[in-house]
Amino acid sequence: MHPVLRLYEDVLSSAENVEFRLAPLPRFIFVVHGTATIDGKPLSEGETWHGEGATAVKPGPDGVTCWRWELARGDQGSTVACAPGMITREKFSAFLDSMPKGDLLLRGDSVAFPPGGCALLHRHQGPGIRCLIEGGIRVDTHGRSTSYGPGGAWYEAGPDPVFAQAAADRPSRFIRVMILPRGLIGKSSIEYANDEDKAKPKSQSYKIYADAPITFGAVRK
Repeated sequence: MHPVLRLYEDVLSSAENVEFRLAPLPRFIFVVHGTATIDGKPLSEGETWHGEGATAVKPGPDGVTCWRWELARGDQGSTVACAPGMITREKFSAFLDSMPKGDLLLRGDSVAFPPGGCALLHRHQGPGIRCLIEGGIRVDTHGRSTSYGPGGAWYEAGPDPVFAQAAADRPSRFIRVMILPRGLIGKSSIEYANDEDKAKPKSQSYKIYADAPITFGAVRK
């Protein structure tokens, strides 16, 4: 069975002594609103955490909302809420039948567009789940178009060509976790489908939060 990548939204209240414990898995956490302490590290809105070991999430005084990506074996169940004053929702999950061979890398990054920006027809060297944090975006692939607003999540397998059109009237940005060949540490994963597009100016900009080699071998078993 193929490994599975899941995206959760965790909402934790500021109730005293609330703490959400997580078992060992490769994961990436993005703080959407509020503050939290994760594995002893204080984090504010827009900051991130990544790791493979067991950890705990403790909300700040105003509570916290996090997006949490996890890579697991296909026969492993979801990580559900296990703390008082907490709600967990699985936003998206995908079996990774297009996961690269060999040593792997978990990349957590953001992709931002100015108003009216677009990503020309392209593919990536590994699968991943995206979630829009601001603005709006239309994603064209497999002969169909789908539009997303803030909080909308979608999956891209990697080898399938995709065109993305951001909202015309405001900046747009999404948070993304991809599973890539380890040789891409610090390098772009994008490949343009049309040769004439390679030299064209690009409107999107990137911020890499995590390029973490995956050593948790159990996800392949």
